[in-house]
Amino acid sequence: MATRFDVCNGDADGLCAAVQWRLHRPGTVRLVTGLKRDIALLGGVSAGRGDEVNVFDLSMLRNRADLLRLLGEGARVRYFDHHAAGEVPRHPQLEAHIDEASAVCTSLLVDRHLGGACRAWALVGIYGDNMAAVADQLALDGGFEPGDGAGLHRLGMLINYNAYGEHERDVRIPPRLLYALMLRYRDPRDMLAHESIVDEIDAVRQADLRRAVGTAPIWQGEEGSVRVLPDAPWSRRVQGCLANELASSEPGLAHAVLVAREEGYVVSVRAPQARPHGAHALCSRFGGAGRARAAGIDSLPLGELPRFVAAFAAASWGRSAAAP
Repeated sequence: MATRFDVCNGDADGLCAAVQWRLHRPGTVRLVTGLKRDIALLGGVSAGRGDEVNVFDLSMLRNRADLLRLLGEGARVRYFDHHAAGEVPRHPQLEAHIDEASAVCTSLLVDRHLGGACRAWALVGIYGDNMAAVADQLALDGGFEPGDGAGLHRLGMLINYNAYGEHERDVRIPPRLLYALMLRYRDPRDMLAHESIVDEIDAVRQADLRRAVGTAPIWQGEEGSVRVLPDAPWSRRVQGCLANELASSEPGLAHAVLVAREEGYVVSVRAPQARPHGAHALCSRFGGAGRARAAGIDSLPLGELPRFVAAFAAASWGRSAAAP
């Protein structure tokens, strides 16, 4: 019997993309997901001829070897993503929906493909991916009330917040269990009304942000700032949220938020929202990945911090690449 897999990032964009797909096409499926930085998830999928693998919001560059393995074993793969993909393989069993534009995320790609069939969940994912202007316009076009947009924005932000951590014990609820709750509701506004986990995540987020906002930059210039947070569960949770908050409050500036670890740093970079280019180009020079407006580095060695700060300070935000 054929097996279906839904493989997605555990952040708001990935989970909401997968939820849209599965609500529109119900059926038994094996979910493969993880925390925000669990990117190479196709390595955990074993599928062959007749099986179907749907991939949402995972870098094709990071999963290319396993993608080719699955295709070689006869699986049919449908791939939705907006990160830098490199050369997309040409294969009769691969259906690729890749768009690296800065104003696109995976939930938006799935929404387009499904013709807006699960538009409210698409909005949650788009808001959660810190693309409020895009989501606001889509909500307006879809006839949503302003109050609805505010609630969907909050839910997306909180689902996204819950994805940040090094271990499942860092987060309020593992993304795989959060997905199961989300899938109960065709309309996310009902989830807001009936699931206490939303307020529980919000309480954690508010407490973490209060600890983070007082962190002084280790570098600050006319183009942006770099901050380093300590090695702690709260800082691992708040890293992406703080980067997004800084980007939203200062749309003309770029921001980097690093979390210290014993062997180095985890890095989140946001290009200026007014000039959303350069984040991927910068992070890729240090072994990282992402997209033009937001990218990261999973492991920046301790000794590379000065070089990273210098590269960040010299970056030419607003063009397609960071300055060398």
